[in-house]
Amino acid sequence: MNSKILQIGILAVAALAAGCETLNPYTGESETSNATKGALIGAAAGAVVGLASGDDAVDRRQRALIGAGVGALAGGSVGYYMDQQEAKLRAELEGTGVSVTRIGDNITLNMPGNITFATNSADLNADFFNVLNSVSKVLKEFDQTIVEVAGHTDNTGSDDYNKALSDRRASSVARYFESRKITSQRLLTVGMGESRPIADNGTSEGRQANRRVEITMVPLTNG
Repeated sequence: MNSKILQIGILAVAALAAGCETLNPYTGESETSNATKGALIGAAAGAVVGLASGDDAVDRRQRALIGAGVGALAGGSVGYYMDQQEAKLRAELEGTGVSVTRIGDNITLNMPGNITFATNSADLNADFFNVLNSVSKVLKEFDQTIVEVAGHTDNTGSDDYNKALSDRRASSVARYFESRKITSQRLLTVGMGESRPIADNGTSEGRQANRRVEITMVPLTNG
């Protein structure tokens, strides 16, 4: 893993862990911030929250896009660009139950199981389409990003089954993005199976939370 990104993740964890209770803008309830939970989980898994495919995969995709003539962001424009994208995502997704987490210049959307997939299914729930349409709208406007789609499952079933299921879930979302005119060159998919739970798999609510998709936007830069 790139040491700079890892350092950002570690610093973010330290800062966010002190955050305690916040007001969730999506539910209106006071709770430990999703950013705090996500950062701690990402650090424990050895990766920045939401980014599961690794730096090499992202770098390869960045080089391909730049080689195809897509302009790269540079210098101070990177942070501003991602600030604007984050603001648009928060506005579009308010009230949907999707959380928006910002760590460094990466933005991760956590899409929970109650709006994504049923148990043992990679078919998109009907409630998921409006969410994905809102995300697609922002992705088309802010096209200087790589988009990683990471599928996750609960622990029902074997490791191998869950890995394959999470792969299918990530692919389902990526295909939908492509149907909304998001170029496949920007999209990375990865299936994490049950390896990164964010809740207790011993409860039905926890399993639903773990049955999720995380979408991470990474700015297109020259390195």
